[in-house]
Amino acid sequence: MKYQTKKKALLLLADGTIFYGKAVGEKEGTAYGEVCFNTGMTGYQEIFTDPSYFGQLMVTTNAHIGNYGANENEVESDSVKIAGLICKNFSYNYSREDAHLSLEDFLNRNNLFAISDVDTRALVSYIRDNGAMNAVISTEVDQLERLKADLKKVPSMVGLELSSKVSTKEPYFYGEENAKYKIAAIDIGIKKNILRNLAKRDAFIKVFPYNTTFEEMRAWNPDGYFISNGPGDPEPLVDAIKTAKEIIDSDNCLFGICLGHQVIALANGISTYKMHNGHRGINHPVKNLITGKGEITSQNHGFAISRDDTEANTDLEITHEHLNDNTVAGIRMKNKSVFSVQYHPEASPGPHDASYLFDEFFEMIRAKTNKSIEV
Repeated sequence: MKYQTKKKALLLLADGTIFYGKAVGEKEGTAYGEVCFNTGMTGYQEIFTDPSYFGQLMVTTNAHIGNYGANENEVESDSVKIAGLICKNFSYNYSREDAHLSLEDFLNRNNLFAISDVDTRALVSYIRDNGAMNAVISTEVDQLERLKADLKKVPSMVGLELSSKVSTKEPYFYGEENAKYKIAAIDIGIKKNILRNLAKRDAFIKVFPYNTTFEEMRAWNPDGYFISNGPGDPEPLVDAIKTAKEIIDSDNCLFGICLGHQVIALANGISTYKMHNGHRGINHPVKNLITGKGEITSQNHGFAISRDDTEANTDLEITHEHLNDNTVAGIRMKNKSVFSVQYHPEASPGPHDASYLFDEFFEMIRAKTNKSIEV
């Protein structure tokens, strides 16, 4: 077995609770962030590279991580975005034929510190009961008091603006330039598979930085607008909220996913709040209230929009709800071509339960522009 003698490591939660484990590989280190868990049985590489997880310590509930290695094409951004990894059993060997490298090598390339041999069942149960909180993972097990002191300095996720950390610095294009539709997308943490889903519906996308103005986007003369997923608290995103409001007021087509959903809600005067431990996994049940059908969805968010505020807003309609806790999972504006969802239709865990949302976006654009649909 590789690394017969592993370095001791620990996970220290903000409330003082400690879980012990071992460092993955030969790397020593320390990493801080908000601890959260994902219940997906597969897709660890996509999770680690999802910008929505920026600054978080990821606990994987699946008992085996790394067993199918890493593939260079299965990433959602250009680098690992989580702050650190916590798992039960880390597989140094892998068996998938089309893997390009081991997960250990992939994490080392991205300079990510990870710990294993943690009782993740007990840890997840603790987080479920006590809520997501800041934490630190470290091999400095003999420096407990210093780790506690440093952990107190880590800012809370509430009020934390993180989109500027992951957004593109300059606009860029994705897709075929001669495509039928032009989509202007605000990158507040966009995933590559969202761009793929837009492009395969005959769209050419221009991706703009998180603080781009509506005037800058409108100058490109797009057929529709999109606001992406992303990390952190939505309320500090004052530029994106202002831009969303101006897109809505201009009567253009607008679609938002996850953080984009929250930004659209805030643009309509709907408040948001931090959830107890969030929704993160690939088996979350959602009901489409328009069709009555259920959907198996991929979710990754620690904030949600107020149901009371949404129900009181006469311009909005709740279109989807999470069946585990009845949180709002989708909204649309009654007299505007605007809608959003609090989950990831591009991830397709159903596998295709929610892909219709992209089709509805382009059908909406067709109604506005009289352009035909080609999927």
